[in-house]
Amino acid sequence: QVRLVETGGGLVQAGGSLRLSCAASGIVFRVNDMGWYRQAPGKQRELVAAVTSGGNTNYADSVKDRFTISRDNAQKMVYLQMNSLKPEDTAVYYCNADVMTLNNRWSNYWGQGTQVTVSS
Repeated sequence: QVRLVETGGGLVQAGGSLRLSCAASGIVFRVNDMGWYRQAPGKQRELVAAVTSGGNTNYADSVKDRFTISRDNAQKMVYLQMNSLKPEDTAVYYCNADVMTLNNRWSNYWGQGTQVTVSS
């Protein structure tokens, strides 16, 4: 009923930039917190950045001052602008959102992930 679809991943050299987008579709009445997580090979999934419906943001220390999260509430989208990318940013990036669907039910959803690879 609800899908989160990420786009914008790819291969980039160290120091470069990428912009990830995530769109929520389906039976979506409201979207609350939205965020980006990442998982590198052999590591646990970790929070990269999150944004509330009111626009408050939270970042992992490792990406502060390099990444910027933003959202478009009308379009039910969230973005992650990634600058000054480093090889250690290489991971699969996942979109996550709290969504109100049928019967005013809140559920948490994940996207399918998009690969970001930063070469040195």
